[in-house]
Amino acid sequence: MFGYVTANVKTLEEKDLKTYRGLYCGLCRTLKERHGSISRVSLTYDMTFLILVLSSIYNAEDKTGEERCAVHPGKKHTYIVNEFSGYAADMNIALFYNKLIDDWNDDRSLKAKAAAALFKERFASIEKQYPRQCSVMRDCLEGLNAVEKKGIMNIDIPANIFGRLLSEIFIYKEDEYSPALRKAASELGRFIYVMDAWDDLKDDIEKERYNPLTFLSPESVEPSLMMLMASCSETLFTLPINKNRRIIENIVYSGVWLRYAAKKNRESGKQKNANN
Repeated sequence: MFGYVTANVKTLEEKDLKTYRGLYCGLCRTLKERHGSISRVSLTYDMTFLILVLSSIYNAEDKTGEERCAVHPGKKHTYIVNEFSGYAADMNIALFYNKLIDDWNDDRSLKAKAAAALFKERFASIEKQYPRQCSVMRDCLEGLNAVEKKGIMNIDIPANIFGRLLSEIFIYKEDEYSPALRKAASELGRFIYVMDAWDDLKDDIEKERYNPLTFLSPESVEPSLMMLMASCSETLFTLPINKNRRIIENIVYSGVWLRYAAKKNRESGKQKNANN
């Protein structure tokens, strides 16, 4: 369900692109340092967005370096880390672990069970440090599983659950910024859930899997997505988003729509070919 909150790198200025990739590489580096090399299999750009937002609100000081790694062995690359890199790495692992447990409970996936065993101790350590986030994460994933088993077709119900999950991850600490940040992240979470359901709709129908969009008109999805992201961005930018603002704007106004636009273009091309 993750992988939607990325930048449109084609429209980023070179300076901003270097920062964006540097923060991503910094997150990868932090994952390795805190949780071992294997933890990097969980890496997503979504948590880079978390670093961007929290770093901007709290004006975190960046530390920059250069290194070679297994992914980029040929030449040194720039990495950027700050006080939120560790938090994002921990949340990345917590989400990954809970998803593996969910896959085991749902499908009895032995692969998921084996992978979860590798991260069990790491998650236990993260849970002690961030009990609120991990408790909400577990409750929400259990809630989503219950909704799916009951076959509830009102998409607002599971979307709201996922929105709550994401909103708690974005709250690093409770302060004057928490209400707006929680609302913006909740709307983003709802957007991600609806987008993912739309993205999987055809396959889910063919394979007779749960999807709350099954009986809704495809034309009704885009207006809902637009309203959710409009609400998200409007609330987000009431916060002191100054540092790396152009990157954050790129993500919420353009990047989150990349997969949607690509799929629509593919389907439009198939339709044109079918009509010729």
